[in-house]
Amino acid sequence: MKLALSEIPPWSFRTMCLLGGGLILLSLTAAQGERVRFELRILPTLVLVSVFNITAWHLLTAYGLLHTSSGRAAIIGYTMPLWASVLSVLVLKVRIGAREVAALGLGMAALALLVAEDLRTIGTSPLGPLLIGLAALGWGLGTVLIKRFAPWPMPVTALTGWQQLIGAIPIVIGWWLLEPVPDLGAVSPWAIGGLIYAVTVAMVFCHTAYFKLVELLPAHVAAISTLAIPAVGVISGALILGERVGGAEIGALLLVIGGLFLLLRPGPR
Repeated sequence: MKLALSEIPPWSFRTMCLLGGGLILLSLTAAQGERVRFELRILPTLVLVSVFNITAWHLLTAYGLLHTSSGRAAIIGYTMPLWASVLSVLVLKVRIGAREVAALGLGMAALALLVAEDLRTIGTSPLGPLLIGLAALGWGLGTVLIKRFAPWPMPVTALTGWQQLIGAIPIVIGWWLLEPVPDLGAVSPWAIGGLIYAVTVAMVFCHTAYFKLVELLPAHVAAISTLAIPAVGVISGALILGERVGGAEIGALLLVIGGLFLLLRPGPR
């Protein structure tokens, strides 16, 4: 994403990702002989989960990445499981234990550590971390709402595809109003590769796999599966983009991994 967004404007990037991913997923659903259409009665709930899971997450992260490093964005963005745990208690009435509370505290400490360094850096705005944090909160709520309105009368590929297309509507409107059509011929192969990766791997495979987990597992447990992603973000950001990995990033990463350990450590059988 960072590679693609360095050359493709955020509204254009997200429009291509969501429309491309949504159309591919619905085409795959139809090719498998499964139902693509849905009844109009579920449209309000489908719009609601699409706004939080797709519109808020993808637009806020696209702009947030313009103001912060990819590794730092990954750490902040994937405090989402901790938000999902709290929201599961409030919305789904799930009982949360001491380990979950401690994990939430570690995640929030990681967020505070990163934001504090941004505030101390002269000339650096906290806008990037703030946008990524709001995106994480929205995604956590979207995850809980997916579970709240389950079971969905459609296969997970169709549910994911429709969320992407419905959630893309405000983004397409914003793109039409705010940005010119990008000249992809002037974009470097690295940025084009980032765009292709975002559509095929992130939008088609990863989104579908995640919503399948939400279907199979409790919402906060499914969300936990994403906590390994900051490690990939920090390491790949350093290797591919040459981003600095300092004490704040390492400390925040350790705090998030500590939260993951607390949530996954086996309890009594």
